[in-house]
Amino acid sequence: VVDCTTLIPGLSGSELFGHEKGAFTNAISTRDGALALAHEGTLFLDELGELPLPLQAELLRALQEGTYKRVGSNTWRRAKFRLVSATNRDLAAEVARGTFRQDLFYRVSGWTCRLPPLRERKEDIVPLAEHFFRQQHGIRQPIDRQVFDFLLLHDYPGNVRELQQLVNRIAHK
Repeated sequence: VVDCTTLIPGLSGSELFGHEKGAFTNAISTRDGALALAHEGTLFLDELGELPLPLQAELLRALQEGTYKRVGSNTWRRAKFRLVSATNRDLAAEVARGTFRQDLFYRVSGWTCRLPPLRERKEDIVPLAEHFFRQQHGIRQPIDRQVFDFLLLHDYPGNVRELQQLVNRIAHK
């Protein structure tokens, strides 16, 4: 899993591709990046729309060729993995604005799953709330019907995260 929102432009290549010992200050040992760690498995790029343009080009090559170089290396390495990515951005609109590479967009958009906002799928509110009560607060007893009725009244412009925060506030009262 790579959270693209946390990638620092100067070090993002190291996160994805790894680095060699001495490649930069504080590179005290060789390190595998996300591509090497995902070899023969799945690489999940969360918030792909946040990836800086220069890194998009490097990622595109790795996806197309199945090869990459660690930062500070001259050796090409192979990585075979399934790519899954998520974003809250409209990548087609980002391509039109020039903030996301069109070729990378076509590479990653082979199959797209658009999850409707929570306000359009009210039937998911109760099971999600039960999950958050259980997972985060250990509350396993049945939740009062009035609480669920209250949860169903809201439109949740913040989607699932907003529901999760509301459950947290209710559980702490």
